[in-house]
Amino acid sequence: MPAKSYVSWFADLSLDDVPLVGGKNASLGELYRELTPLGVRVPNGFAITAEAFRDALSAAGAWDELHSLLDDLDKTDVKALAAAGHRAREIVYAAGLTPEMREQIVAAYRQLEEEYGPDLSVAVRSSATAEDLPTASFAGQHDTYLNIRGEELLIDAVKRCNASLFTDRAISYRIDQGFDHFKVALSACVMKMVRSDLESSGVMFSIDTETGFRDAVFITGAYGLGENVVQGAVDPDEFYVHKPTFRLGHRAVLRRVLGDKQVMMVYAPGRTREPVVNKPTPKPARERFCLSDDEVLVLTDYAIKIEDHYSERAGEPRPMDIEWAKDGVDGALYIVQARPETVASQQAATNLESYVLQETGPVLATGRAVGTRIGSGPVRVVVDSHHLPDFKPGEVLVADTTTPDWEPVMKTAAAIVTNRGGRTCHAAIVARELGIPAVVGAEHASEILKNGREVTISCAEGDVGRIYDGKLPYEVEKTDLSTFERPATHMMLNLGNPELAFKTSFLPNDGVGLARMEFIINEYIKAHPMALLHPERIADEREREQIEAMVKHYPSPAEFFVQKLSEGVGMIAAAFYPKPVIVRLSDFKTNEYAALIGGAAFEPEEANPMLGFRGASRYVHPAYEEGFALECAAMKRVRDDMGLTNLKLMVPFCRRIEEARKVIDVMAKNGLTRGENGLEVYVMCEIPNNVILIDAFAELFDGFSIGSNDLTQLCLGVDRDSEKVAFEFDERDPGMFEMLRLAVEGAKRNNRHSGICGQAPSDYPEVAQYLVRMGIDSVSLTPDSLLRTMIAVREIERELGREPRAEAAE
Repeated sequence: MPAKSYVSWFADLSLDDVPLVGGKNASLGELYRELTPLGVRVPNGFAITAEAFRDALSAAGAWDELHSLLDDLDKTDVKALAAAGHRAREIVYAAGLTPEMREQIVAAYRQLEEEYGPDLSVAVRSSATAEDLPTASFAGQHDTYLNIRGEELLIDAVKRCNASLFTDRAISYRIDQGFDHFKVALSACVMKMVRSDLESSGVMFSIDTETGFRDAVFITGAYGLGENVVQGAVDPDEFYVHKPTFRLGHRAVLRRVLGDKQVMMVYAPGRTREPVVNKPTPKPARERFCLSDDEVLVLTDYAIKIEDHYSERAGEPRPMDIEWAKDGVDGALYIVQARPETVASQQAATNLESYVLQETGPVLATGRAVGTRIGSGPVRVVVDSHHLPDFKPGEVLVADTTTPDWEPVMKTAAAIVTNRGGRTCHAAIVARELGIPAVVGAEHASEILKNGREVTISCAEGDVGRIYDGKLPYEVEKTDLSTFERPATHMMLNLGNPELAFKTSFLPNDGVGLARMEFIINEYIKAHPMALLHPERIADEREREQIEAMVKHYPSPAEFFVQKLSEGVGMIAAAFYPKPVIVRLSDFKTNEYAALIGGAAFEPEEANPMLGFRGASRYVHPAYEEGFALECAAMKRVRDDMGLTNLKLMVPFCRRIEEARKVIDVMAKNGLTRGENGLEVYVMCEIPNNVILIDAFAELFDGFSIGSNDLTQLCLGVDRDSEKVAFEFDERDPGMFEMLRLAVEGAKRNNRHSGICGQAPSDYPEVAQYLVRMGIDSVSLTPDSLLRTMIAVREIERELGREPRAEAAE
């Protein structure tokens, strides 16, 4: 009778082999066999079958004692769980491997040596037979051993992987998921190490992990071996790429976020007990990205190919969680693992849950937000695993980092805060899966936050997670979108913060009616565009030094501005693609421009900036024309390089026809020609002259968006910044309603789009209702007022006999 085969090569495995070799190995086989021909690089290796695990325990007579340890275990008793897990691991490690298994493993290792040469080192990973199913993740629950060289160390690593089936967190997770401990087995994976210790590595997803937005590839990375990114020991670099435009042939990175990348894991020098060590990352390396744009795009290509293959095989969309590594010897990028993403992809698209802070307070610390929820409770700082028994359910867990053996306690936390880590670290993965708010990479949080102090953790305000002092009130708004009728009138959104774009895109909408450029300039650029171009004209030396530091790693100050602005606008345009996104060109007043870094040197002091040097008049004036050229270059990059042709541009505060002509000409000179590549240019209808001369303005622009704030101010002669006459400012004045009627009718008469993006319809549903009766094409609202205004609009449309729409506009 032929001997059993305990070794299976990747080339002989597929996703159908989960019972034989577990999810990780089956997936590696699928990748190696099916994706390598498509240009995706995967290192070779082999799996030691789950049958080897079972046969080794049977040969050692280990099953009875394992049953007695685990059959009636109460996982809520942390000490009992730890004792049972410790003893179970001892039993499995002592059972070892049979002589036949050792012989086959050593033979396969020698064959791998023949392929890669005598300097071969391998990674030994764990693959559970119930692992990596589409609705459950065993990520990080079993052991991995890196830089393993030689036959004896390989055998020892395999035994340790087998034993890791009974780590405390794995036992706890199986109980929670309803898996029988003894119907799950372990298959060790042996694969060639990618020398990312000399370069970089990380994790990427073919979905946005925080919001479930499916049209982006999200890539994280840091220098050295990938364990630091997974474990949360570093704050990694982050990159986004838009999948639909990538598929159309556009090759551009949508957004980059530089991480601190504090340490890097490398091979240990000489012969030490530990094969890998962490060392500080050199400062110059920390200040630059660990991947070039071209490498980000190669990884994006890999991610899309992998997602497409797994989705086709599953017969439904299958977003993926993928580990990558760059080899420092050959310079190539490799995929070392891929599994279905199991949290964001499971969210129901029709159920909208929004957490909203009712008030704010002093901010004690900030970091990267995980998820979009809010939580509060007393702080519990946990220095190491020995202090875990002190943790009480409902407390806020604060630590330097977390590791998988903390999971039984993490499940009971109100929120989690770590000093280190990015949005793909262990703490983030667990928090996301449990639906617990977490802030990771909050430097010095464990020193700032004291035991017992009441805090509120907010992940509902964008990428930045905030830890507020005190227990702040918040509410949870739950909406079943399947019950909402879409009005015939297009319902659009006002949005300025790119970090909220993916999340906001899930609201029922017809695009963005007003994307404010000012927020992006304020938050991400911070400097006056002319100060970037002419720092020599800045008198304040400190401001010159600030600008020098900001642009240090960019080809030029102009490129810094263009890249930052295009990334911010690009995130919003991508979030709503292919629906229209109307971006208003900069509309700072002189006092607001002066408040930017270096701005005072370029701005006049005006008695009434609201009526001064703002909007269209700046674009064609010698004092700002170079700055406007940068704005145009950024918008051209979004449309041409990123391929986001759903972007429309809007000119604010355009006083006269002649001024309008000059702006259109200057935009064309800067590469933004109206009508070219489908470019539409709108104008803000916010000056009475825009309404009075609407026929003439319609010859130069493709649409009008009513700015109710400025139009009310100029129609009623009220300075909206003045507290003394604030009571006179009312968008519902009969004169204003007449202005609105004339604007909508004038646009319709000229076959031009008519919309409103001012605050009035968000604050006053009766304004929105009046405009709907007038036949306005679109109403643009703040996200918090969208749903209630939609209901009011549908009521009016029913009265008018208008049918709802089945689908959103594109």
